Amino acid sequence: MIDHSFGFYGIAFFGIILLRYFLAAGGTYWFFYSPFSQAFIDPGQPQRSPSWDSIRHDIKLSVLSAGVFALAAAFIMSAYGGNLTRLYSDPYQYGLWYLGLSYGVVLVLQDTYFYFTHRLFHHPLLFRWLHQGHHQSRYPTPWTSFAFDPLEAIVQSLFLIGIVFMIPIHFITLIAVLVTMTVWAVVNHLGIDRLPLSFPHNWLGRWFIGPAHHSIHHLKYTVHYGLYFTFWDKLFGTQDLNYEKKLDQR
Repeated sequence: MIDHSFGFYGIAFFGIILLRYFLAAGGTYWFFYSPFSQAFIDPGQPQRSPSWDSIRHDIKLSVLSAGVFALAAAFIMSAYGGNLTRLYSDPYQYGLWYLGLSYGVVLVLQDTYFYFTHRLFHHPLLFRWLHQGHHQSRYPTPWTSFAFDPLEAIVQSLFLIGIVFMIPIHFITLIAVLVTMTVWAVVNHLGIDRLPLSFPHNWLGRWFIGPAHHSIHHLKYTVHYGLYFTFWDKLFGTQDLNYEKKLDQR
């Protein structure tokens, strides 16, 4: 008989999350920081070689974050086993159309939650304790994508815990959100010097956050706090004006 205890879920999810991190971050790093990438990187663009000390630091933080998110996932699954969450497994329970709707709603809510908590983490009284470790990488790499400070990881995991109690979510939708979060985080921390100059500066750059947008945040701590969309940065005046000018020039 399969053990569905909290401990079983915790260990299982810790392994899954770590594997996901090393495959996504490691694979992306290997490709974009290898000779293969030289074929499409702008030769006139200065490139920086990341410090191995910085990469090791990011990996250590990511392992700690994996532990935090594994505990959150174990809690969610234990609560689901006790019929305490609004997770469901029958895709027709709310209709197939609801799968896409709920996916979009969760992304918007997560982006909103991330923007305001992320901005709060940059307050001088909190930055040292909640976010300084992530910003040790001034020029981030894919390894930085999951390098949360432990307290920050706890705050971000609370969103995933809270959302499964708030609205009905199919397991497929929840997995899709987690995959989107992983891919987006890796791409955002890719570093603009690893892509053609024209790549981030298209019309999508006005509405969606990418490596060009987030790289500025690692250089200027007072701008660009969003996760997926530029909406909140524009609304609250935390969009870098030079970024907007570059988009206009493109």
